[in-house]
Amino acid sequence: MGVSEINKENSKSSSTGISNSIMNNKSRNGSTIYASRIEKNRNSHSRKNVKQIFILSFDALKDRKARSALTILMVVVGSALMVALNSMSAGQAAFLNKQMNSLAPNILFVTTGQHGFRGGSSATPTIVINTQVVNRLKSLPFVQEAVPAYQGSLQLNAQGNIVNSQIIAMDPQKVKLINPSLQLVEGSAIQPNNPSAMLVGDSIAHPPGMSTPFVTVGQTLRATFSYVDTNTGQTKDESKSFVISGIIQPSGNNQIDRAVIINEASGNSLFHKAGKHDQVIIAALSADYVDTVQQEITSIYGKNIGIVVPKALMQTRQRFQSGNSAFTVAIAFIALLVGAVGIITTLYTSVTERTKEIGTMKAIGAKSRFILVLFLVEALFIGFLGATLGTVSGIGGAYILTSGFGSSGDHRGGGGGGGGGGANASPHITPVFVPRDLMTVWSISVGLSLAAGLFPAWKASRLSPLEALRR
Repeated sequence: MGVSEINKENSKSSSTGISNSIMNNKSRNGSTIYASRIEKNRNSHSRKNVKQIFILSFDALKDRKARSALTILMVVVGSALMVALNSMSAGQAAFLNKQMNSLAPNILFVTTGQHGFRGGSSATPTIVINTQVVNRLKSLPFVQEAVPAYQGSLQLNAQGNIVNSQIIAMDPQKVKLINPSLQLVEGSAIQPNNPSAMLVGDSIAHPPGMSTPFVTVGQTLRATFSYVDTNTGQTKDESKSFVISGIIQPSGNNQIDRAVIINEASGNSLFHKAGKHDQVIIAALSADYVDTVQQEITSIYGKNIGIVVPKALMQTRQRFQSGNSAFTVAIAFIALLVGAVGIITTLYTSVTERTKEIGTMKAIGAKSRFILVLFLVEALFIGFLGATLGTVSGIGGAYILTSGFGSSGDHRGGGGGGGGGGANASPHITPVFVPRDLMTVWSISVGLSLAAGLFPAWKASRLSPLEALRR
């Protein structure tokens, strides 16, 4: 074979190789395009299926309007209860924390005898808190201050308006021992040596339910104290006029916000106490010495004298509140479970009523998975609508409940009340909504709804088309 013939042969082989390579590339490109089209068709078919499922599920719920509405209402009630009770519990906890923070951590209240739950003495006092006792308490180690005080209840009359109030008779300059952050409204002044001067708490000056203030700075009012004459046994009234020297800004401390304060000498005269004090406010050098001071007082007077530590009292209330909150939320969760049972009942009944419809869908090619998802989406619709409406209703319900059972919606920190009931009104508690808690309640509601729809959906997907069409 010559050189020219060899070159021709190589050229031919090269052309054949290139041709085969082109054909192979075309084949591979064709397969890729075909596979891509199949994937697009599959995705398009999946999207159509999802759209069909949502349309069919919504139509099924719309066809059974009354039953669907009642089932959604069950979920709404459960969700709303959980949201409302959670927010009210959080609001109450915030209120207690505010009160705790307003209390001086180094304060103790010493009274005559052990006091019961309602504030009354559990036994006849065997010790009288007089000047000698006060001086002895003041001389104890780690005691910074000992302030004697009288307590009682008064009827206040300001231009014909009547309010019942608690009264504390003590050195007005020492009020900040109880609440270090205490502030007075503009124009107020503390007049410790003026027997006719009176400081008024915010909830007395602005009773909830009254559109105008009960008293203002500089105004005169008449205070009436009722007592039993020990000589005759008859009930008598003692009245005295006072000038409002100052009004205390909302402090969050009900003991101050719901009371009026006069000086010690005026209280001794008005209440006919003859120097027998109702309590002594003890200020320890610091919060670290409160327990030590308490033990010192107990070692001297034993059970003849009562000691109240505000911090311990508030901590007890907080523990009680935590347990109460857990109980109320558990009740709300049970209500939500009742709603889940309603979903099961509704969807199971729907499966029974739509047996032929399910059989027809299966006969024309619907798979069991399609039927399963169809009924789960119905449960999802119920859960989504119920949880969303329930969350909104719970937020509104919490405000309604707190305004209805609180202090008539007054924005000030203390309770109090007018019309003779100032000392007994409930404090206003503002509900607190935590976004994470709202999302948790919403998720639980939707999750329970889906879980409740599992059994009916599974039951529907297991139906045989032949048996379904025979019914």
